[in-house]
Amino acid sequence: MSASVASVESGELPINFNKKQPKNKQWRKCLSTVWGMKFTQDTKKVIHSFKVGIALVLVSLLYLLDPLFKEVGENAMWAIMTVVVVFEFYAGATLSKGINRGIGTIVGGTLGCLAALLADDAGKIGNAIIVAVSVFSFGAIATYMRMVPRIKKRYDYGVMIFILTFNLVAVSGLRADTVLKLAGQRLSTIGMGFAVCIFISLLVFPMWASDELHNNTSSKFDKLACSIEGCVDEYFGTIEMDKENQPKMKLSGCKSVLHSKSTDESLANFAKWEPWHGKFGIMYPWGKYLEIGEILRELASVLLSLKGCINSSRQPSQLSRQTIREPCEIIGLSLAWMLRELGESILKMRKSRAKVLIYPKLQSLKQDLSLPQNIKFQENEENVAVTSFFFLFTEMVDKVEILAKKVEELEDLACFQSKIPEV
Repeated sequence: MSASVASVESGELPINFNKKQPKNKQWRKCLSTVWGMKFTQDTKKVIHSFKVGIALVLVSLLYLLDPLFKEVGENAMWAIMTVVVVFEFYAGATLSKGINRGIGTIVGGTLGCLAALLADDAGKIGNAIIVAVSVFSFGAIATYMRMVPRIKKRYDYGVMIFILTFNLVAVSGLRADTVLKLAGQRLSTIGMGFAVCIFISLLVFPMWASDELHNNTSSKFDKLACSIEGCVDEYFGTIEMDKENQPKMKLSGCKSVLHSKSTDESLANFAKWEPWHGKFGIMYPWGKYLEIGEILRELASVLLSLKGCINSSRQPSQLSRQTIREPCEIIGLSLAWMLRELGESILKMRKSRAKVLIYPKLQSLKQDLSLPQNIKFQENEENVAVTSFFFLFTEMVDKVEILAKKVEELEDLACFQSKIPEV
């Protein structure tokens, strides 16, 4: 490593960050991390499977035990259906579907009973007209509401259950008193199934969507930091190595960040339904996690563009790259450290050192990125290649600065603790 990079290690940035690990240790660390995450996910899936099996056994007692069967009768199947439909992997998802199903059933059943009552008093022809008009009106309005983005995001399942319940009750053609009795029995059995789901989901090895979103967001910072270091290693590794032995930047982590939008939005939606638990209180700012995720995806797209720049056939000569190697390594190491610092602050829920270390260093990096203006290359293609490379580095510096501001906003809203001063 060059003298400038060594000076970074000596004081400008924390030593534990700048000290590069040997390649074999880095690979072992990455492999162990991936293996550990896979094992954890498989374990969670097995636990979830057992939880669903236990819930099904409990609601099946409504059929198996005669005293319970006499009370609910054939409506016990609605409790089993509720468990199958409502029980989700995450506790927030189970709460979301259960509450939506309950509200949709109550509202749809109530309005269906009113429609059946009016139709029953209107005679044969009036009966058909009232039922047809009510089914058309409520079905059309509810279907339109399902397409409204805010309702679709959180209440789509509830609106769908409302349409189903309303039509089943209104079109049944039964007398009003029978409809009320039937709706009450089905609602009670649905409530039993929902209660079993909530009890097991929240109290027996709960799987929190909030924990998953929190950990996933913090891990993205380290993935992008590794990708930045890989870019620098690959770009300047060709100076001292032949083409076959040069290091290659791995894009799996970068692509996983880029394709994480739908997962983040689902986890954030489920997290909003979850009650207070552990380190997350009520009304926790999950929206900030989505904003941070969006900036991380933009940074990942810049890294992919940098990868394309590195793979381009119109690369500057080794002499030209050697000229810019020192500042680029400093910038790459600095950005990687900043990302890890921000990710660690989110993971440990403590305030980062943005104002003290990150912002001053970012301003210094912006000055270093003006270097290509003072370098003269013999060939125009080399000038364009180096300028493009530095332009993408400038974009990354800007994205990291925005990330630092977003993380600061999250720290204030979530009341992160201040970092304990190191002795």
